[in-house]
Amino acid sequence: MKYQRVKSKYLLFFLCIFTILFFIFAIHKTSAITMSSDSYTIQTGDLNTAAGKPINSNYKLGVSVGQTAPRFYTGTNYKVRAGFQYIHSIIPFTFSISSTLIDFGVLTATNPVTRKNVLFVSNGSAAGYSVLVYENHELLVPASGALIPDTSCDTGTCSQTSSAAWTSTLTYGFGYRCDNLSSIDCASGFSDANTYKQFANSAKDESPQAVMSSSNVGKEKESEITYKVNISGTQPAGFYTNVITFIATPTY
Repeated sequence: MKYQRVKSKYLLFFLCIFTILFFIFAIHKTSAITMSSDSYTIQTGDLNTAAGKPINSNYKLGVSVGQTAPRFYTGTNYKVRAGFQYIHSIIPFTFSISSTLIDFGVLTATNPVTRKNVLFVSNGSAAGYSVLVYENHELLVPASGALIPDTSCDTGTCSQTSSAAWTSTLTYGFGYRCDNLSSIDCASGFSDANTYKQFANSAKDESPQAVMSSSNVGKEKESEITYKVNISGTQPAGFYTNVITFIATPTY
């Protein structure tokens, strides 16, 4: 009977080991999954067992353990970056403006005034990016309601979507143009140096319009925005203001 009890203990110990090994084996065989919602679907080819980006003052290291074949693959017409270390963008998306205050100073009749600032975009998205722009209302004196209207240009045809020449000192209003500096990302309609557009006016339910866009990646893309205002001799005195909003988004 004593021998039988010892044998039973060994059998129980063996079954415990078998159960534990089977449990570990079941975890190791984790398969690929698909995650989805109404807005996205993500298909994964594997589940990495370890991944990260160790770094100190002397090195940077990207690590993928469990990836099917992590490495950088190239060919005549393609580049493939496989592995956790390539998930982070080589060119992070950034947007900045050189100046956020445009001051036209004291305006006098039939003397157009221009001011400039620069938009900077870095984009690593393979599908590109866009920068939209709109104004909250025309140049306005809040206390009196006096307006400097958006320009319609010399021919009366420019709008938030169409540009036209604006050179006459007898053409009044407020408008803008875009000039390429280190890229060719300005919206169309500004090939001639004297063409301008209106800003889309959210107070009139006008949709924001693209001022910069591209389907290419790149660092520090620069475009110069020129703001122009011209008033008539009958323009009421006052402190005129509005807000111009730029919306920069990568495209996926």
